Amino acid sequence: MHMRRISWLEEIDEPIVPLAAEYAPRQVVPPHHHSRAQLIYALSGVVTVTTEDGRWMVPPEHALWVPAGLEHSVEAHGRVSMRSIYVTPGAVPGLPLNSRVVGLSELMRSLIVEAVTLPRHDAPTSRASLIMALIMEEIPRLPEQPLGLPFPAEPRLAALCRAFLDRPSPHAIIDDWADALAMSRRAFTRAFRRETGLSLSVWRQQACLFAALPRLAGGEAVTSVALDLGYESVAAFTTMFKRMLGAPPSRYLRDMT
Repeated sequence: MHMRRISWLEEIDEPIVPLAAEYAPRQVVPPHHHSRAQLIYALSGVVTVTTEDGRWMVPPEHALWVPAGLEHSVEAHGRVSMRSIYVTPGAVPGLPLNSRVVGLSELMRSLIVEAVTLPRHDAPTSRASLIMALIMEEIPRLPEQPLGLPFPAEPRLAALCRAFLDRPSPHAIIDDWADALAMSRRAFTRAFRRETGLSLSVWRQQACLFAALPRLAGGEAVTSVALDLGYESVAAFTTMFKRMLGAPPSRYLRDMT
């Protein structure tokens, strides 16, 4: 079904195409790509998108911009209602060139939800066409959010990052990672930031958040998730969570439903 959808998208002439999709818990869309860029909005549930460059998390109130032609896979955590906006490259100036998680304004959320219900092939002055035009104007204005987890291209650094994702912990320190690669602390710090654009501390926090949010969305208790990830207290985990997502886990999860 997904491949038929991609084939259909490739045949359509319109510069912007909205689509709705529903995914069951743990459903995976295998690696694929398309000639249009895609704005992925999880109306409910949590989605992770994986590319060769990293992993991106798309909780509610956020969206992911996937550039045209980039191969990516999608995994649903919990039951997911997804709304996507597919955009032809060059349809509007200022479209992002790289993958990024973005925050959605109330206006943009409303536009996306409305767009998937609209008839196609209306006159250029119709309400539907005006909504599509406004969506394209809003996309370049969406603020980037720190919910991506870039992977280094350097194989040894990438191996360390992937091993960390298997056993995330808030206690990973630069000296241990530098020693594993026989590098000085300063050389490692420079190399890691050059490869990922982030400090190890920020990358580590985002990786822990990636591990935590799907479990929380699946109904696990905050206490068990925090302790499993190695946090010394729920308060320490909550502080990290609030700093990254703007709300403590209890309120954030309540707002998701």
